[in-house]
Amino acid sequence: MPLVNMSKLLKEAEKGDYGIGAFSVANMEMVLGVIRAAEELKSPVILQVAQVRLPYSPLKAFGPLMIAAAKEATVPVAVHLDHGLDLDTVKMALELGFTSVMIDASSLPIVENIQMVQKVKELADQYGADVEAEVGQLAGSEDGSVDHEMLYSDPDEVEKLYQETKLDAIALSIGNAHGLYKDTPRLNFNILEEAHKRVPVPLVLHGGSGISDEDFRRCIAGGIRKVNVATATFLSVENAVREYCKSEKHDYFVMSDTMVKGTYENVCRHIKVFQSDNKV
Repeated sequence: MPLVNMSKLLKEAEKGDYGIGAFSVANMEMVLGVIRAAEELKSPVILQVAQVRLPYSPLKAFGPLMIAAAKEATVPVAVHLDHGLDLDTVKMALELGFTSVMIDASSLPIVENIQMVQKVKELADQYGADVEAEVGQLAGSEDGSVDHEMLYSDPDEVEKLYQETKLDAIALSIGNAHGLYKDTPRLNFNILEEAHKRVPVPLVLHGGSGISDEDFRRCIAGGIRKVNVATATFLSVENAVREYCKSEKHDYFVMSDTMVKGTYENVCRHIKVFQSDNKV
C-alpha cells in the first residue's frame, strides 16, 4: 500500500462510521509494533510524532524511518506531525514527506490561531499535505511538563476556523486531556454534537489514553474520526520491558522485540475499540 494522506483515511472512516487510531511513536520498535497490529487486523492507521518528543526522536533521523515503514506496509498508513509548534518544524516535516501536519496555536486568541493555520495551510498545500488544528485547550500537556487549564472548544470558533482556513481536520477540547487522567474523564458530548453540525471536516480527539471504550465509541458516533493515543502505548511498552527485565538473563534483541510486542498489544486493543479492523 502507498503512503497516504490523512484526509483520505478520515473520509473513508466517515463513510464507514469508524475511527482511525493515530498512534504516537518514539522509536523503531514502536513503529514496527503499530504496523504489525495494523497489518494483522487489516486496519488503516496514522503514525505520528509530537514536536515535544523530537529531542528524543530527532525528526531528520526518525521521520524518514516512519515514512519508509509506511511505504512498506500492506495497509494504508498516513504519517503525521502532532502538535507542531512553529513553522520551521512543520516545514521540515513536509520536506521529509509527512502527509499531514498539525499546527497547535490553540493557546492563542482565535484570530491569531486562524492566522497561524492559514500560514501552515498555504505551506502544506505546496506539498499536497493535510492540516489539522485545535480549538480550545486540553488539560495537561503532551509531554507532561506543564499542566494547562482545560478550555472547552467553542463551536462558533470551530466554525470560524474552518470557514477562514478550509483545513482538513479540527481537534476539539470536550473534557479530554493529555497524559494520565487524574479523575474519570467526563466528556461534553453537546459540544461535539454542535461542532459536528457546524463543519464538514472530520473531528479529532486528543488525549485518548484513559477514555473508556464506551465513550470512545460514543465520540466516534458523534463525528470523531481521528483518535490520538500516546500515553497508553508508552506505558504498555514500559510495562512490557519492566516485566522482561525480571528475567535472569537479558538480551538486547529480545528486549527490542518486547518493545514491539508492548506497542502491538496496545494498538490492537484500540483498533478494535475504534472498529477500524477489517476496513482495508
